[in-house]
Amino acid sequence: MILINVKFRVKEEFADQWPDISFEFTQATLEEPGNLWFEWSRSVLDPHTYVLIEAFEDGDAPAAHVNSAHFRKMQETFPQYLEETPVIVSTQTDSPGWAPMSEITVG
Repeated sequence: MILINVKFRVKEEFADQWPDISFEFTQATLEEPGNLWFEWSRSVLDPHTYVLIEAFEDGDAPAAHVNSAHFRKMQETFPQYLEETPVIVSTQTDSPGWAPMSEITVG
């Protein structure tokens, strides 16, 4: 699987609206074949920063994502809401997905 984390520093005046601004792109990505998850979180240390955690199956899924119409639309519309260019970590892993954390047990 391809695991990708992206930090978006959103302009202050749009920070509270970011879930609505990114909704259409998020929904379209979640519907893509090969998308495993696509989840946004807001930083507790910096309320203007959102972190996107996404994963795709190996193969054609990642390329199909970045070549999709909704990705191109995102490239055109998101910059007006951002303070700076997003930063990314992208890696391939043999992990099949989420697994229980071994350092904490509940129940």
